[in-house]
Amino acid sequence: MKIKILILFTLLNFTFVKAQNSVPEAKNPGSVSGSISGKVVDKKTNEAIPYASVTIKDGTKVVSGGITKENGTFTISNLALQELTIEVQFMGYKKQVNNVTLTPENKNITLKTIALEEESTQLNEVSIVKERSSIEQKIDRKVVTVGKDLIASGTTASEIMNNIPTVSVDPQTKELSLRGNTNVKVLVDGKPTNIDATQLLQQIPSSSIKQIELITNPSAKYSPEGMSGIINIILHKNASTGFNGSINTGVTFGITPKLNTALNLNYKVGKVNLYSNYGLNHGKNRNHGYINSFRPGLENEQIFEFNNLNTSHLLKLGLDYYINDKNTFSIYTNQNITNGSGNGLTDVNYISPSNSDSSQLFKSKSDNNTQTYDLDFKHDFTKKGENIEFQVNVSNTKSPENTDYNETEATPKTTLKTNDIARNTDYLQINIDYVNPISETTKLEVGAETRIQNITNNFDETVSEATLPYNKIGDSNFKFDRNISAVYTNYSKQWKKWSAQFGVRLEHYNIQGDFKNVVNSSEPTENVNDNRSIEDNIFSVYPSAFFTYAANDKNSFNFNYSRRVDRPSVGQISPIREWTTVLVESRGNPNLQPQFTNSFEVNYTRTVKIGSITSGVFYRQINNEIGRIIYKNPTDNNQDIISYDNFDNNNAFGVEASTNLKVAKWWSVNASTDAYFKTVKGTVQNANTGLQEKGEVDVVSFNARVNQTFTATKNLKINLFGMYRGRDLGLQFERSPMYKADIGATYSILKGKGSITGRLNDIFNTMHFQFDGSIPYKQAGAFYWESRTVYVGLNYMFGGGKNKALQRKQRDANETQSGGGLL
Repeated sequence: MKIKILILFTLLNFTFVKAQNSVPEAKNPGSVSGSISGKVVDKKTNEAIPYASVTIKDGTKVVSGGITKENGTFTISNLALQELTIEVQFMGYKKQVNNVTLTPENKNITLKTIALEEESTQLNEVSIVKERSSIEQKIDRKVVTVGKDLIASGTTASEIMNNIPTVSVDPQTKELSLRGNTNVKVLVDGKPTNIDATQLLQQIPSSSIKQIELITNPSAKYSPEGMSGIINIILHKNASTGFNGSINTGVTFGITPKLNTALNLNYKVGKVNLYSNYGLNHGKNRNHGYINSFRPGLENEQIFEFNNLNTSHLLKLGLDYYINDKNTFSIYTNQNITNGSGNGLTDVNYISPSNSDSSQLFKSKSDNNTQTYDLDFKHDFTKKGENIEFQVNVSNTKSPENTDYNETEATPKTTLKTNDIARNTDYLQINIDYVNPISETTKLEVGAETRIQNITNNFDETVSEATLPYNKIGDSNFKFDRNISAVYTNYSKQWKKWSAQFGVRLEHYNIQGDFKNVVNSSEPTENVNDNRSIEDNIFSVYPSAFFTYAANDKNSFNFNYSRRVDRPSVGQISPIREWTTVLVESRGNPNLQPQFTNSFEVNYTRTVKIGSITSGVFYRQINNEIGRIIYKNPTDNNQDIISYDNFDNNNAFGVEASTNLKVAKWWSVNASTDAYFKTVKGTVQNANTGLQEKGEVDVVSFNARVNQTFTATKNLKINLFGMYRGRDLGLQFERSPMYKADIGATYSILKGKGSITGRLNDIFNTMHFQFDGSIPYKQAGAFYWESRTVYVGLNYMFGGGKNKALQRKQRDANETQSGGGLL
């Protein structure tokens, strides 16, 4: 808390100081100084352009600057008598540069009227949201720029991930996977968060996302967590000169409507850039499903119905201050507020009349409030490319939850349960990074990182049964601390057509956890007092290597290797149950060990006249693989436990290809396909004997996506999207293939500053989750959600003199300042 207060105080103090020093002093106090005046107008209409940016430079160094008044005029005083460069720019116009010389004889210069010419292509560059998404292959990552087509395909990050190559989200559990593996690390703006990835992706509005980076083999600079790599979600941050912004809003119509809105604002003048992003996601979601279970003696049909109402607010505020050419100070905060409520029904109908049918109703309310504060300082040395950067990131997450259960059996027997959960997570990360280009062909990077995470969780449960003369009160809580210290170095070398990078990261990992499970009952035989502690210290070395060979300007190859780790999360090791139904309960495994992976990858990129084609293969050697297991509850023979365990060593490999082509002036295509091959090994429980038995199964998974854009007219573009996700096989279940097709259109309005988008998702209503299994006993089921939906959205870009309301606010703020509002 002290750190947060200090950061806020620093920001407020900084803003106050800047407000008190809006007019710069002359270079040499007491010496003769000069001034430059002028007027800025639109070249076509000859109308004045207010709040255009005026920058005064001495060579490449910014010495002063300001913005134009309401009538387009400006005056910049206290300038040294010398040769200066004046740059005038405004969003949507070409920048104009003039050279002037101030002398004792001519120290006050009035320029001729500066007429700025509109630049039609600039609007597309400044616009935050493009018409269609694009994919760019870089040396260590794929970068997906989110366009209106992706935003229209879903209201949250979770919903649009299925439309991104090599990424999948389980529609039922919302679990994220990359290259067929769920061990993936999710970052927001390059920083970890306190929120579980499953929840995080459902809280971020899709319209707040600028880019999604897929880093499948990160270098030593990055944390080695996540076997399949890192997914970095980059939120919008505009840095265009002057005042500008955009709004992107839309409604998705399914069974119920859902709102998805984002507002982006930016003001940049002189040495200061202020930016903000606000995203809102609100709506009800419904899904239902069934499971047919053929457990011997307990054959039954389970029917599920779920309804959820979620409202998520995501606010990002930031400031960049360019102190001078060598030093930059930045600070920002992310505020994420999510309120959720839901209700559901689970009916269990037994085939045998000797078993009593049961029903469970639940009603829940959950909140998630996350505050993140980030401070960054960067210093550039005299040598080009040499810099040092210091960064502090601190965050806090509070996630209370309250759920009431009403369980009824045909006996009749009614059980009432109330679960009250309070969780608090504090996170601190400190980084220092140094880059030194030793020569034109070699570069050295070194750095250090500290991560400290503290989690406390209190779980209170009250149970009462109408047929019993007593109540049970459960109190489960845990405290979990995780500290990671790391240092790293990367060495890069280029020679002729080859480039290479070698790195190593040294990490010390320490965890301490105390878990307590207490049940107090008026019936002594029901009392429980279970205390467990976990402690671990691990030192590990994580090497990495990258090679790139550019045969020519059309063909390039990339080879890379890295060692990675998947450390069990607190949910995976906590013996306290995560959720429960009449027949199934989920809990962690305190004996779970980290999973280590050696990852190898080869990529080839071919540039052709109409675009590019990228293909690749990867191989993973996995030790102590973490996976899911199911076994009978030792205290309740009618209930199964879903938990985690370490499997035997394993291997996996895959192939993938993607293309980004402009087939014709009116037709462009983004397409990708991938296939994964792995052998799943582990232990499962035999339903008949109760013994753990070894199992092994070979899995081949195939996926394909095609995104096509057709330009019908100058303003109308039509989008057609199709995806196929092949079957997936585990030790206990086989998931059936999933597929769908979407169609949409975008129409540009207001001279390209706005657009209207419409989209029909899942045209044929084919997208659902279906599975079949025989271990530990035969089960089959399916789950359905609001897959077929209609989206209607509006995107509008604005800025400067085009928005009178915002102009008035700025004018009021400048009434007490000198001409030009100098900084």
